[in-house]
Amino acid sequence: MAIKGKFGRRGNTRNRRTCDEQPLDYKDVETLEKHLTAYGQIQGRRRTGYVAKCQRDLKLAIKRARHLGLMPFVG
Repeated sequence: MAIKGKFGRRGNTRNRRTCDEQPLDYKDVETLEKHLTAYGQIQGRRRTGYVAKCQRDLKLAIKRARHLGLMPFVG
């Protein structure tokens, strides 16, 4: 059992976003491009702020858009 200090637990004060606020769709290229770096890599969870389930949905939507030719594989 962890003893809570003066400040409580550290690291869980950040607000996380869920994909319920704005559903992720592979056809919405403008939204998906916001989550890519300049080199075309998918940003991590710390950067996007998504929970794990929604980050997986984001990854799947970007990969589907790339496969259909809506987005490039490299930046």
